[in-house]
Amino acid sequence: MSLLELDGVKVHFPVKKGLLFDRTVGHVYAVDGVSLKVESGQTYGLVGESGCGKTTLGRAVLRLVDITDGEVVFDGTDLAKLPDEEMRRFRRRLQMVFQDPLGSLNPRQNIESILSEGMLAHGIGANQEERREKIKAILARVGLPANSLARYPHEFSGGQRQRIGIARALVLEPDVIICDEPVSALDVSIQAQVINLLEELQEQLGLTYLVIAHDLAVVRHISDVIGVMYLGSLVEEAPSDALYAAPKHPYTRALMSAVPVPDPEVEDRRERILLHGDLPSPANPPAGCRFHTRCPWAQPRCAEERPELTDTGDGHRVACHFAAEIEAGELEPTRPTDVEAVLNAAIPDEPPAEPTEPVTKTA
Repeated sequence: MSLLELDGVKVHFPVKKGLLFDRTVGHVYAVDGVSLKVESGQTYGLVGESGCGKTTLGRAVLRLVDITDGEVVFDGTDLAKLPDEEMRRFRRRLQMVFQDPLGSLNPRQNIESILSEGMLAHGIGANQEERREKIKAILARVGLPANSLARYPHEFSGGQRQRIGIARALVLEPDVIICDEPVSALDVSIQAQVINLLEELQEQLGLTYLVIAHDLAVVRHISDVIGVMYLGSLVEEAPSDALYAAPKHPYTRALMSAVPVPDPEVEDRRERILLHGDLPSPANPPAGCRFHTRCPWAQPRCAEERPELTDTGDGHRVACHFAAEIEAGELEPTRPTDVEAVLNAAIPDEPPAEPTEPVTKTA
């Protein structure tokens, strides 16, 4: 059995209207029926553009947002149905590293106080001295000196603050760490250091990661399995190498085509898929396939029937009615996909100039 399993998870936020009597006039479908499995010791990467529901899904696992429907099964226990007090005890085994390292740390507390807070809440350590020694060991493991204990978050760089966020998760000895855009706010050189640190910690401590990101290069480097989200739904899932070698869903194909290739000759030859239109509102998602309003290969069936995630073999799942036909080249796109065709379609031909009659001057 998987260590962490999500089955049909939905997170819908009500839209209220009215001054005196709030009434629900609709919902924002932030997460709408996501199912996935994370094995022990594995890194599961979750990618998608901003607003697709990645962060909301991560917070739903920890019950930081209310789950509308579905199951979040961790080590055989459905977290969605646990009373608050029991859920609080489970949070020791599930921790989170947040996107903004400065915003996630209390500026009024020093590092020792920040890292001791969770230990006190869960009864870890017989006394303050024992907790201090454990904190020093954790700081050394993440590459920070022991004299960091008395300093405050604003005294550290962005990369150091993210290391503090990782240390805060590690002091509780968790089984699963949810990393929400752990390096997006950092410089490229610091990103590599933090990613390498996460991999080292996983190897040493046997950690399981759910990594949420939009940087496809970062996700490919660290992930064993990758899931692609679009507008609250999971549209494709596959082992990392398989997904990058042969993406099957049109949305994934468009994402992969946007990743630059360091070889200029290959970059010039490869197809660039451009998507038309804007991301639909999660408060009013399209019927049928959520992606059909922007999909170059959309067919009438796509607007009527929502596709299910279907196993295509070798651990590859895709939610597309025509994934096999698109991959085989049997289905032609109904809209231009390459840059030149899109630009030519957007710029109409100039109409021929109308002949003008000579102007005769009169005295």
